[in-house]
Amino acid sequence: MSRTYPGSLAAGLLLSLTGLPLLAAGLFDSQPLDEERFAVLAQAVGSNSWKLLVLEQIKARPLCWEDRADGLVKPSLNDFDFTGICSRYLDSNGYSLRAGGEDMDRSFRLRLQQDRDDLVLMAIDPDQGVPIPVARANRPRRDRNAFVKLNLDPGWSLERRAYQGRTLSHVYFAHQNSTPQLLAKARGGEPPQRFRGLGLPPTPSGPQLASRGGRLQGQGPIRLEVIPYRP
Repeated sequence: MSRTYPGSLAAGLLLSLTGLPLLAAGLFDSQPLDEERFAVLAQAVGSNSWKLLVLEQIKARPLCWEDRADGLVKPSLNDFDFTGICSRYLDSNGYSLRAGGEDMDRSFRLRLQQDRDDLVLMAIDPDQGVPIPVARANRPRRDRNAFVKLNLDPGWSLERRAYQGRTLSHVYFAHQNSTPQLLAKARGGEPPQRFRGLGLPPTPSGPQLASRGGRLQGQGPIRLEVIPYRP
């Protein structure tokens, strides 16, 4: 016997069963956060890798993290039972990307990359030829007992996922510009073909057509191929 569910309950069941938080780009809303209560951190893993995590200070005391004199961050939440005091967001279940008021395609992933003297948090889609920078730290030092604090790039902020007015336990790295605009800026020019018409018009390339005479500016007549009609 089939059963029917209210719309909101059905959506919640579908999300929980599929495990796809980005099932529909327009399904979720977001709300701004007090970024003073959050720390975006990088943890050294192995000899050359980094792991991203976000910490939230829910109650004022005790402190979930502390800045060290050498510029690194001490994870002080490891020294006490932080239940109800601190929240940790450790992977894509806890954080994701949002651009132009929409969840970014789930093909985008957040990755930390060492670039000379900088540690850069990138939004990367394997199908795109350029990453989108999100946050960075200058001259990071590797210390297994401390974290590196990342600073968000201009335009990026932290927001809370919301559904039908209710906030959820999920944090966005959010930007007001759309995904095509962010990619175009990262490329320094035109957005890729798959994104044209989705928020940023294609940039004209090459000479423009003259208004009269069927000629390109500075060139001769255009040779047109004539295809005969066959009924």
